[in-house]
Amino acid sequence: MTPSLIHLAEAQKSAPVTDWAARIGWVVGLLVFIAFVYWLMRQGWKWRGTLQGDLPELPSRPSPATALNGGGKPPLPGMPADAGEPRLTLSGRYHGSTTAGQWLDRIVARGLGTRSRVELTLTDQGLDVVRPGAASFFMPAAALRGARLDKGIAGKVLTEGGLLIVTWRHGDREIDSGFRSDRAADHGAWVEALNALSTTHTTTTTEHTETEGAR
Repeated sequence: MTPSLIHLAEAQKSAPVTDWAARIGWVVGLLVFIAFVYWLMRQGWKWRGTLQGDLPELPSRPSPATALNGGGKPPLPGMPADAGEPRLTLSGRYHGSTTAGQWLDRIVARGLGTRSRVELTLTDQGLDVVRPGAASFFMPAAALRGARLDKGIAGKVLTEGGLLIVTWRHGDREIDSGFRSDRAADHGAWVEALNALSTTHTTTTTEHTETEGAR
């Protein structure tokens, strides 16, 4: 090999790292920046939760997860003691809740911002939402406002129809809660059943109000 080729081969080798202090400083700076961004996100989450502090306690009903003998809380006044026979059940994930019709306005108060596994049970009394490791809650049938298929909710975007969105009223708010079944093909049956149940209760409530007004 000629001297010129030897010199070229040596030139192509990586230069040895000598300025370790500068590299370590750069890595530490990057880690500090990431930690700062994470802290800002956490503070923003807490601030949003403070702004939503007027959201009432989530309704619940007696169940193995919430009954007093299971270490949980008693149901709020007006909640059914017996949920009745299941119409539909679903295993999947809870992806969050937003103000109804505003898919980016995330609700984090009362644990509604925590994503988790979920077990849904629909009965004539309402929708039971059981979340292992997070706050479980109950949507009374009278609070249901309907359901639809969608592709996104705050911080989560899926394929068209990949999310089951349940609209319900809690306190002075109407809320959209997003769920995804382990079997997405089940979503259609859930939309139909939830809309039928909410329509039935809306009609019953209207008829009762009109009857009371006529007396």
